[in-house]
Amino acid sequence: MAAIAWLLAAIYYFYQYIMRSSPSVMMNQLSETFGLSALGVASMVGLFYYGYSPFSLVAGAAIDRLGTRKVVPIGAVTVGIGALLFSTGDQTMGSIGRFLQGAGGVFALVGAVYIASKYFPPSKAATLIGATQMFGMAGGSSGQFAVGPLISGGVSPQSFWIWMGAAGLVIGAILWFMLPKEEIPLQEGNWLKNAAGAFKIVFKNPQSILCGMIAGLLFIPTTIFDMVWGVRFLQDAHGIDYSAAVLRSASVPFGWIIGCPLLGYISDRIGRRKPVILGGASVLLACLVFILFGKPGILPPFVPGLIAGIASGSAMLTYTVIKEANPPHLSGTATGVINFINFTFSALLGPVFAWLLTRVSGETGQTDHSHYQLAFLPLLLGVIFAILLTFKLNETGSEVNKT
Repeated sequence: MAAIAWLLAAIYYFYQYIMRSSPSVMMNQLSETFGLSALGVASMVGLFYYGYSPFSLVAGAAIDRLGTRKVVPIGAVTVGIGALLFSTGDQTMGSIGRFLQGAGGVFALVGAVYIASKYFPPSKAATLIGATQMFGMAGGSSGQFAVGPLISGGVSPQSFWIWMGAAGLVIGAILWFMLPKEEIPLQEGNWLKNAAGAFKIVFKNPQSILCGMIAGLLFIPTTIFDMVWGVRFLQDAHGIDYSAAVLRSASVPFGWIIGCPLLGYISDRIGRRKPVILGGASVLLACLVFILFGKPGILPPFVPGLIAGIASGSAMLTYTVIKEANPPHLSGTATGVINFINFTFSALLGPVFAWLLTRVSGETGQTDHSHYQLAFLPLLLGVIFAILLTFKLNETGSEVNKT
């Protein structure tokens, strides 16, 4: 039953990731629909993370206290409502809808990680959490290579979001009926005080902050560069046509599909977390340098994005580390905290990168390769900083616990 519960939460995560990534293949259409510039659409799309980040804390505390069945289905319904609002084409309703997509979407990952932590042995933790992210990035990849042809084939953004909204409502109903009832120990005292105490324990742990910062810096190349600007970068910087750009951009989340469970398995196998994080981050850095500054044609078209995606899957190991570095009964809260820190980076820096790109391109609004290089150079510095922070992490793998 635990395997079914985890699978359902992972499928929900797949669904919400489709909506997270799909705007990248319809930026021009969304500009027309909402009557906004590319910067305006990027800012609206980024509202996803303004919902996702703070509600990570809500999701973690609520699941620790109430269990998944009473909480996770509500998140799925919220995502569905957000998609329906986004389909209206109204700027205000669309902004609210995008925020709700993020606020509800976070319950998928927190719920899946909670189930993996509670019902499966610690020796499989990194593998299962990596497999959870595999589902998410399968959705992220589908949100590009599957949705792109639909949009180019004439499906309107409004129709797409209506169907996604209906899917969210259906998924919520399925989760409600299929997730098992849980025996959650009754917590004495004021629930708000208990939740605040749990957050205090996790936030006061320096390892929690390190995990959140490393995850945030390693996620940004995917959440901002690829899933918002990836298609336009390939079109503007390299003159690649829309269909090919969609497929190339989708190679990054497809790499996550491979990298997350693979790197999680390797980490569980060797009983260590830090070497895998360091190795993945270093390869990611090399790929980003090549993508931004390398000469086109040296490597086959899909290889840089695919390798970058595989390597950046190491970011998910920080979700295992924070769980192992905090009390076991606070696994939901710990996951919520790392998600909050992680996606606060995306929420705050998404508009900054959009502003930088607009600033360096000047008043014309025409962007070329050099503009993207200047605007996204901080991505490289962020990954370097993540590597340095990883050296400060305490190793939590099984090999260390044996000694």
